[in-house]
Amino acid sequence: MTKLKIFVLLAIAMAFSLNLKADDDHVITFAQLPQSAQAFHKQHFAKKVPLVVTMDWDDYTIIYETGEKLEFDKQGNWKDINCRMSSVPDVLIPEQIKANVKKSFPGTTIIELERDRRGYEVKLNNGLSVEYNHAFQVIDIDD
Repeated sequence: MTKLKIFVLLAIAMAFSLNLKADDDHVITFAQLPQSAQAFHKQHFAKKVPLVVTMDWDDYTIIYETGEKLEFDKQGNWKDINCRMSSVPDVLIPEQIKANVKKSFPGTTIIELERDRRGYEVKLNNGLSVEYNHAFQVIDIDD
């Protein structure tokens, strides 16, 4: 086989595999979300209208008409609350993080709250990103 044919076959294989990767997210109905994700929406975002709900191999996502976005794990536990056009509801922010942000970054609001096995990350409306461990100690600040 000539080098050109091998190159073309590799390019086609790569394009096909990239296309499969892009198709991992697929649209589902709100009723297909885990019950805990549905309850979270109803408790904290009931007045927001879901624009699209998607699922991929490791999480669920709700995107609202107003631009907010919620991500949940497979069990329906929230992973990321992205409210770039507004702010994360106060009731969802751990008290220690609220106190630290109020003291260290007065006048800012939390527009994104993410949690994972390492801790929490908050993004502020001034462009800063602050990471906390599970003991709510600041471990990193990025701009």
